[in-house]
Amino acid sequence: MIGLGTLVNTFTVALGGVIGVRYGARVPERVRDSVVKVIGLVTLSIGLSDLLRTDNVIFPLLGMVLGVIIGEMLKIDEALESLGSALQRRFASKAEGSSFVKGFATASLLFCVGPLTVLGAIEDASGGVPRLYMIKASLDGFMSVIFGSLYGVGAIFSAVSVFVVQGVLTLFGTGLDDLLVPRVELELYAVGGIAVMGIGLNLLEVAKIRLGSMLPGLVTTPILVVLFADGMRPW
Repeated sequence: MIGLGTLVNTFTVALGGVIGVRYGARVPERVRDSVVKVIGLVTLSIGLSDLLRTDNVIFPLLGMVLGVIIGEMLKIDEALESLGSALQRRFASKAEGSSFVKGFATASLLFCVGPLTVLGAIEDASGGVPRLYMIKASLDGFMSVIFGSLYGVGAIFSAVSVFVVQGVLTLFGTGLDDLLVPRVELELYAVGGIAVMGIGLNLLEVAKIRLGSMLPGLVTTPILVVLFADGMRPW
């Protein structure tokens, strides 16, 4: 079934968020804080390992710089926060305020940024067993429990982001498969690793990185690879 992986991933994120909201208050604050810090460290490590896969660090570097410039000009981070605020006003209490927006934005970016989101869409579009999205669904579901306990209802609504982003990518899965030759895939992992590292740093509260502005880098980097990498030039 085409799109099965997206549906399963959406369900696990929503379910995990509900469990976290429902039972998270029973977990002591210090325990939740420590768990988030551990998740931040692991996220940072995953991002670094993906970045180190690059064949030429210039591509993810320039791709992300160009992407951030575009992202800031388009005010993507503000748009993401505005969407979170709109959902908060519609579905949550005023008391949740910034925690709703932070939970929605952080969880949405963590679940939707990264090479696995793109590679899983290609598999999901084939109609076969979506193994990559099944693995991702398990990981995201666990993370959603943590975010739900920490940020509240905002984490549940990140399931909407998962459904929309992965659903759209799955619709274009066949075309993505044609574009993602091994070299492009390699640098996509690398630039995705930079974004994932940014999420880890935010979770650790080491820095406040405007993650939404980094999203165009996932597009600009593959374009640079196609245009300038050896053996990839169309002319």
